[in-house]
Formats: sequence, structure tokens, C-alpha cells
Amino acid sequence: MRIGLTGSIGMGKSRLARMFAHAHVPAFDADAEVRRLQGPGGRALGAIEAAFPGTTGPAGVDRAALGARVFGDAAALARLEAILHPEVAAAQARFLQRHRSRPMVVLDVPLLFEAGGWQRCDFLVVASAPARVQRARVLARPGMTGARFGAILAAQMPDCEKRARADLVIETGRGLLVSWRGVRRAVRAARAMLARRGKARNR
Repeated sequence: MRIGLTGSIGMGKSRLARMFAHAHVPAFDADAEVRRLQGPGGRALGAIEAAFPGTTGPAGVDRAALGARVFGDAAALARLEAILHPEVAAAQARFLQRHRSRPMVVLDVPLLFEAGGWQRCDFLVVASAPARVQRARVLARPGMTGARFGAILAAQMPDCEKRARADLVIETGRGLLVSWRGVRRAVRAARAMLARRGKARNR
């Protein structure tokens, strides 16, 4: 069973993915994979440097420099995504193959709804927090500005719509205990769905 985990920027989905892992449900973190691809020795560095000269170095991608090249430029962003998305998809396929014997896995994907990945998932979990909490989290990131935050939000499905499409919403702005309870609730729900499938097959 594939549990799709998503949420808008700053909603705490990566922390939830780690909680799922602690609950013995393997989790694929698409954001973490992108960081590996762009980090020192990353597989995507050559292609990124060819497309955006001067944005990489021994330490990997210069995030500020690359951000300045793609921010507000839809064509440049599309070129970057054309480099990264196939690599992330390949890493996800390797993850699924590696954990094929497990009853369930988590796919933590920021644009799960926007890119259509939700259709390949069995159970959809959305990380959500109040707008003020989200804004404070995002603006605390190095190099983030209000303008960049606004542009990112504009490219993502609104939180209210994601919540409406979720099988389960986990609140991440009310403390770790509430988030942990949400993760356990999601695991119980996924196990119950698996059990129902097993009974249906045995009829």
C-alpha cells in the first residue's frame, strides 16, 4: 500500500515522514532526494551546471544563485524540473523495489496533487498548519523572502483544497504529540484498508 504524504511549503510533511519511519513504515522523501541530487557529488550537478552555468561548485548547487536564475522565470523553472523530476522518479522506483515486501510505504511528495502522483497512491495524508505558523516557518529559512514565499504558494494547490481531497489531515501546528497521534491514526487506517482488501481477495 502506498500512503501519499503531501502538504504545502512549511506544513511539516518532512517531519511527518520521519515519524512514519519511526513507526516502521519506510518513507521516501522527495525533497531529501532533490537535496542529494544537488549536493556535493550529486547526480544532477552536471546537467544543472550545463543549463545554468555558474550555479554549482564543490559544495554542490549554490541554492541562492540557482534560485535567482529560476525565480519568476517559468521557462527556466521548467528546464530545472526536466532535470530533477526524472531523477527523483527513478529514485522513488528504486525505493519501491527495495521495499516491495513491506505491507505499506510512505511517498512524501510536495506536489503530489499538482503533478498527478496522488493517482498512484492508495491513501492520501495531508500535513497542514495555520497560515501564520506556515509563514513563520518558511520565512525562517535562509534566503527566503516574502516575495519568494508568495510565488511558491501561488504555484501550489491551496491548503484548503488539499485538505478536502485528503483521506486524513494531520495537524502539525499543535505540537509533536498531536502530529504523532495523526501518524499512528494514518497507519491504523492503512492497515484496516489492507485487511479489508485481504478479506475481499479471500472471498
